[in-house]
Amino acid sequence: MTEMTEKREKPGTARVLTVLTTTDAPEKADALARGAVEARLAACAQVTGPVTSVYRWEGEVRSEHEWQVSLKTTEARYDALEAHLRAAHDYDTPEIIATPVVRGGADYLAWVAAESDTGAADG
Repeated sequence: MTEMTEKREKPGTARVLTVLTTTDAPEKADALARGAVEARLAACAQVTGPVTSVYRWEGEVRSEHEWQVSLKTTEARYDALEAHLRAAHDYDTPEIIATPVVRGGADYLAWVAAESDTGAADG
């Protein structure tokens, strides 16, 4: 951990991440979100869309409508969340990007950590 990170984090607090993925249908986005939350790999998820994605794939520039899924989890749960998303996703190369949450309400961040914990009680 860097000196800057040590100053920012309080002892005993989990590092929270926002993990983003996309898919081509709202039902698929809901299934990805619900599956991750039910498995306690994420505390919550928001589905937004449609968004327009422009990208290069197999040598061709494409433009498609997609739905974004933004999941809140902890760094400790990231590997399991990524594995879950890869197994549940139907894209050959799904977008899975994690961004650290550098600041946030202490109560919300504690809730994310608690709800992403496999030992947590429902509620």
